[in-house]
Amino acid sequence: MPYAQGLPVLKVAIIEDQPRVREGLQALIGCTDGHRCTGAFASMEEALAEIDGDLPDVILVDLGLPRMSGIEGIGVLKKRYPHVAAVALTVYNDDKRIFDAICAGASGYLLKKTAPARLLESLQEAVGGGAPMSPEVARRVIAIFREIRPPEQADYHLTPHEIRLLKLLVEGHNYKTAAAELKVSVNTIRFHMRCIYEKLQVHSKSEAVAKSLRKGIVR
Repeated sequence: MPYAQGLPVLKVAIIEDQPRVREGLQALIGCTDGHRCTGAFASMEEALAEIDGDLPDVILVDLGLPRMSGIEGIGVLKKRYPHVAAVALTVYNDDKRIFDAICAGASGYLLKKTAPARLLESLQEAVGGGAPMSPEVARRVIAIFREIRPPEQADYHLTPHEIRLLKLLVEGHNYKTAAAELKVSVNTIRFHMRCIYEKLQVHSKSEAVAKSLRKGIVR
């Protein structure tokens, strides 16, 4: 997608321990109009110590990091910076890592073989409220929540419309595309999301998506 003049620059941080991959991502972002790399870190510890200096809009996180893992780090990042999107970028596509990353607060899950153009699009999607996933990962997510059944006592009093909206968010829709799919306004979506947050006792879209998967609300 070409960069439109006048739009704010997308600030991206990278947490990746492999130097060639880290440098390649840094070059891709730094050479793309409308994007700026705020930092490229070799470990989660380094990122947590320095990322405050130039807070990004979105963080690309490798999961197989030394010492603190990417999944654990995503949880810490989301607690510190709940409005910053964290997108997993990894070689792993097993159910446990996918599920754990989403539950930790990841806004998206991409495989490292993702094409550069698609990677850049995914960063924009994540910041816009979407949940970008590689096709293989999206299939696994669907399989995971189909297999999960909620406990008998779990009753959050969600309406069928609210559950349908949650399903759209799990599938990667943002507020605008969900509104188009449901043929309502974005303000209506925001109203329903406030109701969902209250019923699920969560404070963000990523938490709502994670809880709906964990509890088997969406299936």
